[in-house]
Amino acid sequence: MSRSLWFVAGAGAGAYAVTRVRRAAESLSVDGLRDRMRGVGAGARLFREEVRAGQQERETQLRERFGLVPDSTPQLTASAPGTPPSLHLPPDHTKDTD
Repeated sequence: MSRSLWFVAGAGAGAYAVTRVRRAAESLSVDGLRDRMRGVGAGARLFREEVRAGQQERETQLRERFGLVPDSTPQLTASAPGTPPSLHLPPDHTKDTD
């Protein structure tokens, strides 16, 4: 019984090793490396899109918080040294002046 157990264990280990070596050789081939580079490129592209979406979301939050709208962005003007800049809003031309 002991010999057959060791035989089965050795055959299983050999099959596992052959499979691992074959996969490693395939991943280091030209096609395998090309696939890996495509995967890295796709991951980088997805990461870049997520960062861009986060930036746009944060910019929208900041614009809402400070009352800045994309169509008529208020201008920050410099004031005396040591005081914070003042915010001057452009005139609102959308209102009716009857």
